[in-house]
Amino acid sequence: MTIPFRLLPVGLAIGVLASCAQQGDFGRPKAGAWNSLIDATGTLAAGERHAPASASPLTDDEQDLRNRSWRFLMPAMTRDAFLDILANLTRARVLPPSWRPDDPAGYHASLRTGDALSPVSRYRRLSDDAVADARLIPAFVALAVRVVDADARRLKSLPFARTLDDWDVRQAAMRVAENRCLIAWVRLETGVRIEGYRYALEHLYAETPDPAAVEAERALAMLTARRPLLDPVVPADAAIRCGLVPAPAVAAQPPLVVKY
Repeated sequence: MTIPFRLLPVGLAIGVLASCAQQGDFGRPKAGAWNSLIDATGTLAAGERHAPASASPLTDDEQDLRNRSWRFLMPAMTRDAFLDILANLTRARVLPPSWRPDDPAGYHASLRTGDALSPVSRYRRLSDDAVADARLIPAFVALAVRVVDADARRLKSLPFARTLDDWDVRQAAMRVAENRCLIAWVRLETGVRIEGYRYALEHLYAETPDPAAVEAERALAMLTARRPLLDPVVPADAAIRCGLVPAPAVAAQPPLVVKY
């Protein structure tokens, strides 16, 4: 039986208030019942929104892809624990990705929240975050390529399978779409994160110029140089087709024949 999406917040209210997202090693979520619960709930919620959602079990690579995406789909830094919880619910697709506002100033504001941080400490935090992101991208790309290649073989095998019914084929197709949309989402959020880092660096230097800004600039350049590694993994328009960003407006074309 499918749980209606409108009923999900009622069932999750206690869990949301009781726990928040915790990061484990290498930019992955910390293992625990909470993250497992919201991942399962997210699949149901995505299906209710008619987003790609498959009930098939995950391969090891697919599970690792989801774990590695956690770093890029969660905020680099937040000022509010509740916003961190909402971000984790969005990452799991309990909430749609489209609800999050565009906030390039958010990371800078979070850096300034800690009054005990010196200007040098703020630059160092920015450098550490950008370098950590940059170092995780090659491993994510290699894993994403393996998943995409496996999906291509999966789709090619479907016409030759004699025991699959329509439901089985649909679950396979939905899993392929899920994987591609996840990769597109990480690609999109990596660009958004770079914008936030750039905003923070420029504003920090205007506020408190310091030689430590040089190292932060180098870290940001490293991340910016590695982000294009994500580009060829899925089609350029994948974010639009997955509903992560709105389609660009198409200008009305003048008629080919004008009557006078």
